[in-house]
Amino acid sequence: MINHHTPECAATALESDLAAEHPLYLYWPKDKSTLLYSQSITELLDDPRVPKPLAISNEGVSFLLQSGVVPPPKTAYEDIYILGIGDQAKVSTRNGKVEVEFTHEFPFLNGNRLSPGEMAPDGDKILEMLAEATISRIDPSRPSFLFHSAGKDSNSIVLALAEAGWQDKVTLITHKSKGKADESEISAKIARQLGFKHQVLHEVDTLGPEHKQAIRDYFVNAPFPCTDNVTLAYPLYACQIPELKGANVIDGMGNDVYIGHIPSSFEFKNQKISRILKHGRFLSKYFRSESLFNISGRSRAEWTGTSGFSFADSRSIFKETNDVEGFWKQKDSNDDYLDFRASIRGTIIDQEIFTRKVRNFSDSVGANLILPFTRQSIAEYFSKLPEEYLFDRTALKNKLILRKILKDRLGLDSDELGKLGFSYDSRSVVLQNWDDITHEIYACDLWNQAGVREVVQRLRKRMDGKGWGALTSGRLLYKLYVLSYWFNKNRWVSR
Repeated sequence: MINHHTPECAATALESDLAAEHPLYLYWPKDKSTLLYSQSITELLDDPRVPKPLAISNEGVSFLLQSGVVPPPKTAYEDIYILGIGDQAKVSTRNGKVEVEFTHEFPFLNGNRLSPGEMAPDGDKILEMLAEATISRIDPSRPSFLFHSAGKDSNSIVLALAEAGWQDKVTLITHKSKGKADESEISAKIARQLGFKHQVLHEVDTLGPEHKQAIRDYFVNAPFPCTDNVTLAYPLYACQIPELKGANVIDGMGNDVYIGHIPSSFEFKNQKISRILKHGRFLSKYFRSESLFNISGRSRAEWTGTSGFSFADSRSIFKETNDVEGFWKQKDSNDDYLDFRASIRGTIIDQEIFTRKVRNFSDSVGANLILPFTRQSIAEYFSKLPEEYLFDRTALKNKLILRKILKDRLGLDSDELGKLGFSYDSRSVVLQNWDDITHEIYACDLWNQAGVREVVQRLRKRMDGKGWGALTSGRLLYKLYVLSYWFNKNRWVSR
C-alpha cells in the first residue's frame, strides 16, 4: 500500500518497526510537493507518481564505491529514502511545502538490559516465539524454503519449526561452499535428524546462457544495488531450484543488532589502534585500493565492516565522487565497542549489505521473505535479556543462549564447530567470466572510461599475485561489476 502525504496533511512521525522487519521506504522529491511512503520498495518505485528513470545520487554511488554501502536514510537514488532501525522522519508543512526531518536513535544499548535477578532466558518461550514469527508469515499457497547452515540462527528457527511439527511443510536449502567452510553435510545431517527435506545449492563458476539470463533478470528487478560478495549466488539459486520464484523464503538474519554484536579479535584490536591511525587518512586515501596503506587510515566506524575503493581510485572511476571520510569520522565515538559496533554495523552494514541481498533477491523473484528474528516481539525479548546470557565480552563469544538451546535439544555443539561462515568464491567468478565482467563495467555510463580501465587492468594483474592485495583486488572487481550491471540493466534506472 502506498501512503500519500501532502502539504494539507497534519504533521506526523514515521518510523519502521523496532528491528526493521518492514523498513519504510520514502519518496520525497526536491520540490517538496509531496511525500509517498510504503513498506514495499517495489510498489513505491512502480508508482506512476515516482518519475522514471530514477536519478542516481552521486553521494550514494560514492558511498557504494568507497564503503560498499549507502548509510540510511539515504540511498543510491536521489529522492528515495529508507527508514530502518532507529530512524525516524518527522513530517510537517512549512510555507506550503512538505518538510522531512530525519533523526536517528539507536534502540539496543546494552546498558538498558535487565539485571540477572530480573530476567532469565526461557528456551521454550524463545522457540515458541520463533515458530510463531515464522508460521504466521507463511503463505500456505506457496512452497516454503529455509536458507539453512550449521549456524546458530537458522538452526534455532529449524528447531522451532520441528517442535511445532512443520517438518513436512518447509524444505531446507544449503549453499555448498568450497573447501573447509562447507556446511552442506552438517546441514543435511540436521535435516535428516529433524525430519526435513533438504536440497544443496552449488556454486557456479563458469556462467552458461541460463545463468547469464538469471543474473540479467535479477539486476533488472533488484530494487537497490548491493555489494555483498554473495550477490550473484542468489539468482543462480533460482536456476537450480525454480520453485524459489514466488516461494516463502525464510532466513535467519537480523538478530546480531540486539543479541550482542561481537567482533573478531582482529577487528577488536584494530578499532583501538584506529583512534590514532585514522588521523593519517589525509594520506592513506590516496594509496591504491589494494594496498594495506589504504585501510590503515580507517576510522573506528569503518572497522565495523565497510570495504571498497580508496578515494583516489574512486575519483578515477567516478568523476563526481564525494569523499566519504567525513561521514564515518563524524560517526566515531569512544562508546563501548559492543554498543558502538551494533549501532553502526547493525543498522547500516547488516541492513543494507547482508540483509539487503536477500531482500533484493526476494523482490526480484516475487518471493515472500520471512525474517523471524526481526519480529518486534523477539527483538524486545532479547534486548531485555541480561548480557551474561547472550555474550562473553572477554572471550568475544556470542549468542550463548542459542548455543545452549541447540546443544541441549539438538546435540549441535557450536563451540566445537567454530565459525564456518557463508563463503562464495567470487574470485573464480571474476577470472572465469572475465570478458563478460569487463564488458558490463566498460559499458557503464557512470564511469570515467580512461580511469575505470586503468583501475580494472591494474587490479586484474594484482589478482595473479598472492596475499591480501590479490584477494582484495578480486573482491573490488566483483563489486564494480555488480554496480555496473545494476546501472546498465535495472528497470527503474535504465535509460
